[in-house]
Amino acid sequence: GYMFEKDMIDLVIIGADRITKNGDVVNKIGSYEIAVLAKHHNIPFYVAAPYTTFDPNIEKGADVTIEERVPHEVTEIAGVKIAPDGIKVFNPVFDIVPHELITGYITERGVITKFT
Repeated sequence: GYMFEKDMIDLVIIGADRITKNGDVVNKIGSYEIAVLAKHHNIPFYVAAPYTTFDPNIEKGADVTIEERVPHEVTEIAGVKIAPDGIKVFNPVFDIVPHELITGYITERGVITKFT
């Protein structure tokens, strides 16, 4: 956030695990927050991915089931507990970045700036 606020970023490029039919992007956790910051600060936000990442069988991001990781990944470090017993943990692997936040998609076929 600091770098966005201080105008130290010209553009953002992330990868993608999957791109839905409407252009929503499934990518690692934290991607959505970066996209929101970029939009707020009027910074172009691109997704770089092979064309095969586009999945015409998934209509939109809301149709994607988000994988969750095991709780001990955030409640332990090197096998040592760092959180109280019984704490509830939600540990999603992916974010959905809505297509409205994306400036374009960089592929080996060129840059796609809109879906028709």
